Amino acid sequence: MKRLSLFLGLLVMLSLACSRSQNQPTAESQPAEIATQLAVREEAVLPSSEFDSSKLGSLESDITYCTMDGVALKMDVYYPSENTGHFPVTMYVHGGGWSSGDKAQGAGAMEIPALQAAGFLVVSVNYRLAPEYPFPAMIEDVKCAVRSLRAHAGEYNLDPNRIGVWGGSAGGHLVALLGTTDESAGFDVGEYLEYSSRVQAVVDMFGPADLTVQFEGGYESASRVFGDFDAALASPVTYVTADDPPFLMLHGENDKLVPIEQSEILLAALQGAGVPAELIRVVNANHSFKPDGGQISPSRREIAQLVVTFFEETLK
Repeated sequence: MKRLSLFLGLLVMLSLACSRSQNQPTAESQPAEIATQLAVREEAVLPSSEFDSSKLGSLESDITYCTMDGVALKMDVYYPSENTGHFPVTMYVHGGGWSSGDKAQGAGAMEIPALQAAGFLVVSVNYRLAPEYPFPAMIEDVKCAVRSLRAHAGEYNLDPNRIGVWGGSAGGHLVALLGTTDESAGFDVGEYLEYSSRVQAVVDMFGPADLTVQFEGGYESASRVFGDFDAALASPVTYVTADDPPFLMLHGENDKLVPIEQSEILLAALQGAGVPAELIRVVNANHSFKPDGGQISPSRREIAQLVVTFFEETLK
């Protein structure tokens, strides 16, 4: 088995460090407490003043989309205010080192109101977390979420042929896998197997793409997430084929946790296969688009609009 690279361990360590950065919780801190502290650390959404509130429709929270190993997996559904027929769907997958986080948090959650205001049905999902549920539990869950949406398309008034996904960091890794894998990868398990888990558009924010890349001084803590799972088989770049959907990648040039080279590797593979793909390099941005060396460019507001525009071009 190939040893997982340095940034995997760092992602896990960061998620644990975040949980200790506010109010210094003890080792016995519960997941809900850790998630709350992660929310304090990162902005959840863009200011509501950025949007026409009349275009922000209703919210249904904590809907069970699938049950895996006895765990009821929850999602939130954000409806646009205007009923324009069968809605195109955008699904958010949160980050957190595959071991923490929540569907209402993380850098990518800032796009939720922007997409809702633009007329998309927005879905945000939770998934099982390591170390209790090591990989591939996470990708199995988000694939089940896509299948569940198709199975309940009539209930949510959504178009099952127009589903896009986005996520950041570990969430970026998972949405990239959604974009590059089909049932032959072995990640489709559980309910609604008569439906496809393929998606039609992917926005990958600073996500790991090639877990076989070696960095000096790798951390064994990566085993908390991946255990003995083969690094290549957990890597989105492994599965790239010509029939993959369009990709938009955004990555901070100064990302010290997941190097921008990870997105460059995936970009080269996608373009080499003839898949429409673009990488936007965010200047002065560290991980999660945190400023590092000056104001980030494009700005956070501009990034949200880039995501909206991409999904409008690919799903509408």
